[in-house]
Amino acid sequence: MGGGLYAQLSAILLANGCQFVRQGKGSHEIWLSPLTQKNISVPVTVVSRFTANAILKQAGIAQRI
Repeated sequence: MGGGLYAQLSAILLANGCQFVRQGKGSHEIWLSPLTQKNISVPVTVVSRFTANAILKQAGIAQRI
């Protein structure tokens, strides 16, 4: 499912305790970050490293792709 960097991004999110909450609009998923206590929108079709790293930053994760 998905393409580009989604598999790598979701693995990092899961490793840092983030949880999948629900399917969002279109090709997006909503995840909850335990570090920031905020919901994060994650596109399943993410192909840009800049976008992937911005999502990790929103989640409060220092690791980068």
